[in-house]
Amino acid sequence: MSFDSVSALFSNVWSIFLIVLFFGGSIFVHELGHFLAARKRGLKVARFSIGFGPKICAWTGKDGVEYRLSWLPLGGYVALPQLADMREIEGDSGDDPESLPQVGYASKFIVFVAGALFNVLFAFVLACVLWGIGQPLSNDAATTRVGHVSATMPGTNVPSPASEAGIRIGDTVRAIDGVTVKDWSSFKQALIMSSGRAPDGRPRTVFTIERDGQTSDLVLYPRLSADESLRMVGISPYYDLSVQEVTANSLGAKAGFKPGDEIMAADGTPIHNAALLSEVLSRQTGSPVKITVKRSGAPVELNLPARTEAAAAAIIPGVGFTVGYKLVHVSPFAQISEMVVTTFRTLGSLLNPKSDIGLSKVSGPVGIVYIFYGAAGAGIAAVLWFTILININLAIFNLLPIPVLDGGHILFATIAKLRGRALPRNFIMSAQQVFIVLLFSMILYVSFFDVRRWVGDVRASQETAAPAKAAK
Repeated sequence: MSFDSVSALFSNVWSIFLIVLFFGGSIFVHELGHFLAARKRGLKVARFSIGFGPKICAWTGKDGVEYRLSWLPLGGYVALPQLADMREIEGDSGDDPESLPQVGYASKFIVFVAGALFNVLFAFVLACVLWGIGQPLSNDAATTRVGHVSATMPGTNVPSPASEAGIRIGDTVRAIDGVTVKDWSSFKQALIMSSGRAPDGRPRTVFTIERDGQTSDLVLYPRLSADESLRMVGISPYYDLSVQEVTANSLGAKAGFKPGDEIMAADGTPIHNAALLSEVLSRQTGSPVKITVKRSGAPVELNLPARTEAAAAAIIPGVGFTVGYKLVHVSPFAQISEMVVTTFRTLGSLLNPKSDIGLSKVSGPVGIVYIFYGAAGAGIAAVLWFTILININLAIFNLLPIPVLDGGHILFATIAKLRGRALPRNFIMSAQQVFIVLLFSMILYVSFFDVRRWVGDVRASQETAAPAKAAK
């Protein structure tokens, strides 16, 4: 077995370990909240399960609670027969809800809210850790300044909305539809979730930009592009592009590129973006190009030999680029508040009929695992960040007033409290059965698109790697 194979195996094992630890841990923490609150309030706890469906393994503790790991890793549950009769979903625990003591509204509310509260507390603890170690923020992600404006949308002859609206390299985007953007991530999020429409139904957004110290509004008509049909306008961020590595005997090495070189210009065009460099070089395929780099603080001119069509796929064959990054220490309160806003904004986009965001854009368990896998490869900070986001999402989603979820149980308990008597058991069971079918149907639906995205990303990675390897 080669070293690369051993390294890949170790990487996969490590990624799986992190997924189990942090994704499984997030579910465990949620159910632990219900469990501890129920025990504190003196309620009967019949079962503590991670996952749904048939059990993989189970044991009964000295406290009389059945602890189990189940086959369907779509969440978990704590069987509390005094609070909700969920036998048709969770399975029969051997307890008759009718024979157990009644529970007051306060106890119901505390137990149902405890799961979400524990998720928030867990997220806060992780946010404190992330605050301490710092988050790596790449220079391209830290800006809203425009570094490249595409003439057309990728793979088409359709003019890009940015070029049509007159956006220029060097412009700084300050807001989209009145929503302030502070970095490229918030810019993309605000654009994708924007819901403005022109009278003819086309997507419409208003960019507030700063140019030469002056602020103005530009109207853009985004295109629904890429496999996900997301709103795009054809711009990418402004940053300094530097050489990270140079492969020996490659075209880049023969041209004289060295690690640490900062790309300043190509064919006389100032370069502050990899896409712009690629565009300038693509116009000169088959011809040599003069490239100016900054080396040890001084400009150096290099002559890049003519490239073939195959070599052009690698921008400069044999040269690996970096945009650089810095560590940022964001307070846990700022992290949590930003994720809460993001979650509610996403929910708002899903419910807004004018939005282009649908359930097919949402990630289910498969998508979450895939993102965790990618985050594991990016480092522990990325894993922590995504785990914090997952826990905030879990807390908010579970408190939605939907039957089967914690918020649905709170809704039923509140209605019963206001009307002075419990809701009919048959009504509650029917509502839960309907919504559990809808919930699992939604999970299957989004999982289909998760798998399609996963497969598409793997294929795209393989297609990108093939010409780049050949170009070396």
